[in-house]
Amino acid sequence: MPDYTIVSADWVRDRDSLAYVRRKVFIDEQGVPEEMEWDADDPASLHVLARDGSGQPIGCARLLPDGHIGRMAVLPAWRGRGVGRALLDAVIRAAQARGDVLVRLSAQTHATGFYARAGFVAEGDAYDEAGIPHVAMHRKLA
Repeated sequence: MPDYTIVSADWVRDRDSLAYVRRKVFIDEQGVPEEMEWDADDPASLHVLARDGSGQPIGCARLLPDGHIGRMAVLPAWRGRGVGRALLDAVIRAAQARGDVLVRLSAQTHATGFYARAGFVAEGDAYDEAGIPHVAMHRKLA
């Protein structure tokens, strides 16, 4: 049994927890400019949050109204323990539940294998996003 939980999150209620993870991973670790991290999509998106056994935030992801998955982040100490896959599965289930037939994401190139194992297919060439190489990927939903 995992030593973490995945819960639905609300941007207003859980903003501090979601922002904590994203700041640690994207801004501090990966050097994404802060002004690029926060956007108008957050209030309109469905969010999921991973918490450790003591309730501390350890990972997050969001699903935009148009079916794009983004802001997938897991704190370094929790990587390789299934947290990212559990977050991804949760947003895919949410997309299926609302009737989406396709989900898309912009994967950092080093993570394309992770997404491919979850059924995503790469489309096109790599491109730069916030100074990090990415590739567009999609997955058809049943």
